[in-house]
Amino acid sequence: MKIFKPVLAGATWRDRAAACAGALFGIAVTGMISRAVLGGNTGLAMLLAAPLGASAVLLFAVPSSPMGQPWPVIGGNVVSALSGVIAAHLIPEPMIAAGAAVGLSIAAMSVTRSLHPSGGGTALVAALGGPTFASHTWAFAFAPVGLNAVILVATAWAFHRVSGHTYPHRATPAATLAPPPITEADIDAALETFGGPLDVSRSDLMTLSNLAIENAHRRRTPPLGPLRQRPRHRP
Repeated sequence: MKIFKPVLAGATWRDRAAACAGALFGIAVTGMISRAVLGGNTGLAMLLAAPLGASAVLLFAVPSSPMGQPWPVIGGNVVSALSGVIAAHLIPEPMIAAGAAVGLSIAAMSVTRSLHPSGGGTALVAALGGPTFASHTWAFAFAPVGLNAVILVATAWAFHRVSGHTYPHRATPAATLAPPPITEADIDAALETFGGPLDVSRSDLMTLSNLAIENAHRRRTPPLGPLRQRPRHRP
C-alpha cells in the first residue's frame, strides 16, 4: 500500500485546504479579469486556457516548486503556445502536429529556462485548437494564455501573503554545521520548521542532505599531498 501514500514532503491537510481555496480564488479571479479585458462576447475557451488548471496546482499546492515560480508559469506557457501554433501551421497531419508541438515546447522551455508541466498541455491545445482557435492563431499565445498566466501568478502572490507560504519561493540559507548523518526523523523535524510542502520525497531529501554533508567535508578537508622524506642529519 506504500504506492498510495503521499510522496510530497511536508504536506498537511491544512496545506491541502489552503491549496483548494487558492485554486478557487486564483482561477475565478483570472477568469473574471480576463473576461473584463477580452470582452464578454469571447468564448469561454478563449477566456481561460485549460492547461492553466495544472499551473494552479503548482502555484497553490506546491508553491516552492522550481517549476511553479513566476517565470516558468508565464514564460513556459507563452513559449509553449507559440510552439503549438508553429506546429499547427507547418504540419498538416493533426496527430503528428500534436506530438511535434509538445516536443518543441519542451525544447523551447529548456532554452528559455522556463520548464513548466502545463506547457505541454498549452502546446497541445494550440496545435489541436479547432475552429474556435483558428481565428486567433498567434494571438492565442498572449491572450488568453499570457494574460491568464500573469493574472494567475499575481493572485498566487497575493494569496500566499495570507496562507503563510512564501511565493515566489526563496530558500533560507541554513547555518554551516557538520552534523552526523541525517535520519528520517531529522527530515520530518526540518519539514515542520519549513512550514510548507515540497515537490520531493522524504527519502530523496535525506539522500541529498547526506550527500551535501559529504561534499562539505571533502571541501573542508585538504587533500593529502605526497609524503616527504625527512632530511637526514649528517653526523
